[in-house]
Amino acid sequence: PTTRAVAVPIYQTTSYAFDDTQHGADLFDLKVPGNIYTRIMNPTNDVLEQRVAALEGGVGALAVASGMAAITYAIQTVAEAG
Repeated sequence: PTTRAVAVPIYQTTSYAFDDTQHGADLFDLKVPGNIYTRIMNPTNDVLEQRVAALEGGVGALAVASGMAAITYAIQTVAEAG
C-alpha cells in the first residue's frame, strides 16, 4: 500500500460513483465487478469475507449485519417452497 498502513481502512460511505450509465447498468447486471451500494457490498466487508473464506478453506464467505440475518440466509438457502 502507498500509505504503508497495516490495517485495512474502514470505508464509511453508502454509495459509489459510476463511470457512466453503461457502467452502472453493467454493475447491476453483475457483468463487471465493483461496488454499487454499501448494504450490498463494500471494500471493507470484501476484505473480511475473503479472509474468512481463506481461514476456513472455503471458496467464498458472506458477512451480514447480525446473527438473525445469518440464520435467515442459512434457512432460506436450504428451505423449499410449500
